[in-house]
Amino acid sequence: MKSQPKNDKSETEARLRNWLSNARRVVIAGIGNPLRKDDFVGVKIVRSLRNKVSEAVYVVECETVPESFIQPIEEFKPTHVMVIDAALLSMKPGSSKLVEPAQLAEQTAISTHALPLQIFCDYLARTTGAKIALLAIQPKDASFGEGLTAELEKTAKHLTNLLSKILP
Repeated sequence: MKSQPKNDKSETEARLRNWLSNARRVVIAGIGNPLRKDDFVGVKIVRSLRNKVSEAVYVVECETVPESFIQPIEEFKPTHVMVIDAALLSMKPGSSKLVEPAQLAEQTAISTHALPLQIFCDYLARTTGAKIALLAIQPKDASFGEGLTAELEKTAKHLTNLLSKILP
């Protein structure tokens, strides 16, 4: 059987496995607006992870106000914090990419949250000492309305299954 070229799914999986390789306590923060279709993908994944992860993983539905969850995140004392959000990546809808904080300025998150994600991530890095990353997902449609598009629904299921297998 021929090996297929690496697609963004396998690249994202490899980067996630590497990033989580020495994780002991992980926060997964889902960001998104429930009234902006695909922008809700981060929260959808976090909701799907509930009861599928160990006590070493704290899942939090931040919706559009991640800054409101800084204290419980700090109290959890994470070694790793992953923020999941829709972002304009100039990729095919449903594509995902693990982005390190230094790259955050280059990514364009759909701005449904008041505090820019880079400030949120920088603050958590300073106060927790945790490794921080953004799992960015290219939306197809972030207009007003409820429910993910088929492409984002498929990506949400794939990433939920993947994370439930590789999280500590």
